[in-house]
Amino acid sequence: MKKEYDFSHGRRGAVLAAPPGKTRITIRIDDDILQWFRVQIHKAGGGGYQTAMNDALRRFMESSENHLERAIRRVLREELSRYRAGREGRRTRR
Repeated sequence: MKKEYDFSHGRRGAVLAAPPGKTRITIRIDDDILQWFRVQIHKAGGGGYQTAMNDALRRFMESSENHLERAIRRVLREELSRYRAGREGRRTRR
């Protein structure tokens, strides 16, 4: 090892750029959750626990959007049926 190093041309930040579509962040994950994902990957014969976490988050995101869409459709059906019932009641009174 050298006694001194020249960092005058050094740059801050990640040494490798993140691939397109990916963002490098710092996140705190509970130890038990991280351990669970690592064990699952080990049981599956290897791979990346970060990819597994990303897949799990994506599945949750997609299922949540589905639930929201279904809820909106249900509310619209209920409100439209009330609106139609109210309009029909006014027609018969005239």
